[in-house]
Amino acid sequence: MSSIWINSLNYENSFERLTKNVSADVCIIGAGIFGITTAYYLSKIGYKVVVVDRGKVAGKTTANTTAKITGQHGLIYRYLIDSQGKDLAKQYLFANEKAIKNIKEIVDDERINCDFEIQDSYVYTNDSKEVENIILENEAVNSLGYNSQLVDSTELPFKILKAIKFSNQAQFNPLKYVNGLIKCITNNGGKIYTDTIVYDINEEKDELITHTKYNKINSKYIVIASHYPFINKLGYYFLKMYQSTSYVIAVDIGDNIFNGMYINTNSPIFSYRFANFEDKKVLLVGGADHKTGEDMDLTGSYQILEDEVKRYYPKAKVLYRWNTEDCITLDKIPYIGEFSNFMKNVFVGTGFNKWGMTSSNVAANIITDKIREIPNEYEDVFKSTRLHAIKNSDEFGNMIKETTNSLVLNKLKIPKEDIMKLRNGEGSILEYDNDRVGAYKDESGKVYIVKPICTHLGCLLTWNNLEKTWDCPCHGSRFDYTGKNIYNPAIKDLENYTFEI
Repeated sequence: MSSIWINSLNYENSFERLTKNVSADVCIIGAGIFGITTAYYLSKIGYKVVVVDRGKVAGKTTANTTAKITGQHGLIYRYLIDSQGKDLAKQYLFANEKAIKNIKEIVDDERINCDFEIQDSYVYTNDSKEVENIILENEAVNSLGYNSQLVDSTELPFKILKAIKFSNQAQFNPLKYVNGLIKCITNNGGKIYTDTIVYDINEEKDELITHTKYNKINSKYIVIASHYPFINKLGYYFLKMYQSTSYVIAVDIGDNIFNGMYINTNSPIFSYRFANFEDKKVLLVGGADHKTGEDMDLTGSYQILEDEVKRYYPKAKVLYRWNTEDCITLDKIPYIGEFSNFMKNVFVGTGFNKWGMTSSNVAANIITDKIREIPNEYEDVFKSTRLHAIKNSDEFGNMIKETTNSLVLNKLKIPKEDIMKLRNGEGSILEYDNDRVGAYKDESGKVYIVKPICTHLGCLLTWNNLEKTWDCPCHGSRFDYTGKNIYNPAIKDLENYTFEI
């Protein structure tokens, strides 16, 4: 299950693993759209930049987004005015609006063919209880000096009660865009290394050291662009964010094309936009969100989206299905700036709350300015070391989960009846001798046993019956059924066990 972006580009990893010690002005850890955009801006003004990534360039969240470029992030501005005040709410709004212009400027200046299109964006509802919230949101947005509009109809194939419209937003193919940035970075002397896992960073004398398994990178500055920060000390981002999984389908609905980008206000969430694919327009429908690692049956996640589309287009053909994770901050604002007050010249951008296309550009500009030691007019609202009160106390409780005692056995003898209960293709946490093991039986009947304790901070994993993965409910790390780590913040694989029946 891969996205249309990957398939539209014949996406391949064309970079090599880091095999020697290197030095740079700036080391960027993470080659998603935020890390690559930051490398673009810095290399363009003469900084020597090295980018490293544990996988492919833009191979995770960036490759699986719906790629809406908008400052309309749900019904957020009334909340921001209430929680942060008008000045910071205005910074948030106009930082994201500026990001749209920045991206268009890059596309035009660098002549990047990435299907960039201007589109209007809408947040709509068909719930009578939500109409007042949309009206109040429109009042809040206009009080900040931006002209949003209330509308009672759209081009959607169904009637709505009310929507708030942001004009002149945009959409694009994110991988084509990133590929254009990569060409600029390499032309400017920047280096990119993939399949290179960073395990730690530290300071030695006047330099920062980024440690990979066999090599190191010396630099004056480090930018942690690894989606979820993998360094737990000092920044404590594991107490301030969780991860959410959402699903997307690409659907051929023939010539029934409509303009605009859309998302509704309440659960279940449905997001709509069209994208270019193989000389035609296909409809992208996203939603069915849930907290990553939540113990629930996920097998119907795509079906929720398909059923919604086929209510209006019974003959619709589903071409692709994929899912992605994103970091959700408890106060709904990304963390951008200094990683910690105690780590000089180390910067971070994370917690983009599923609006990473604009947030990544905002973050790249703020951090570029910080490295240049010049002020950025939007930085205060995103300050990554902020300590103001967390209003979302329910979610805060999820951040401090701890697990029971770790397993210490290297070889397990599991009762035969426990394994026999597992059907082929099924995984489960099994209780054995007051301990827990994670067991998965593949379609041929082969059994895989892992220690179901996240290698990030020790949370008990849950079984994902859709993707056949072990997922962390605390911070969103994921592992395949063999125990291989596939999503951070964890960087180590799970421990495997040989076993006897």
